[in-house]
Amino acid sequence: MSDRSSHWDSVYATKGENEVSWFQNSPSTSLAMIRATNPDRGSAIIDIGGGASRLVDALLADGYRDVSVLDLSAHALNAAKKRIGASASMVDWIVADATRWQPAKTYEVWHDRAAFHFLTDPGDRAAYVERLRSGVAPGGHVIIATFAPDGPEKCSGLPVQRHDSASLKAELGPEFELIETRRETHQTPWDSTQAFQFSRFRKRSS
Repeated sequence: MSDRSSHWDSVYATKGENEVSWFQNSPSTSLAMIRATNPDRGSAIIDIGGGASRLVDALLADGYRDVSVLDLSAHALNAAKKRIGASASMVDWIVADATRWQPAKTYEVWHDRAAFHFLTDPGDRAAYVERLRSGVAPGGHVIIATFAPDGPEKCSGLPVQRHDSASLKAELGPEFELIETRRETHQTPWDSTQAFQFSRFRKRSS
């Protein structure tokens, strides 16, 4: 964890929130796909690799009361806490590596925008999926967004593993049913574009 967390702490310590390529003023696709799962306001929702993302702001504004954000970087989470202010006390902030973390409970919605695609080692992907399987409630939803097959090959100086819905389905296994996939052309703060794909899966109840 130390090398990865040091990298991301350095990124967030040296760059402002809107000085990273993945910055979104409004995480509209993520929010739309979470809403599509039709969770009630007490449903447990976790944002994996959430960093300083504004998704947590939007979820709180929507009235969700059981929101968690996990990230390798304490700097990133502190930036989000500072931005949110007093409402930050309503969120479970988790500094951890998603390939090593042990979920303490299950979640109805597991969301990951641009964390999984940094796992280029098959062993790391398998470890992540093991945590996902134990951390998602039966009938719960998994939303994973990665660079699409025609998206960038690197991000923040690191190689990425690009995916489509089929490759993600193969990673997750038969326990998860593909519900929908969406494509997003993300515009970076410096007006370049990146091709993302979002896939939503449901964990089978039996």
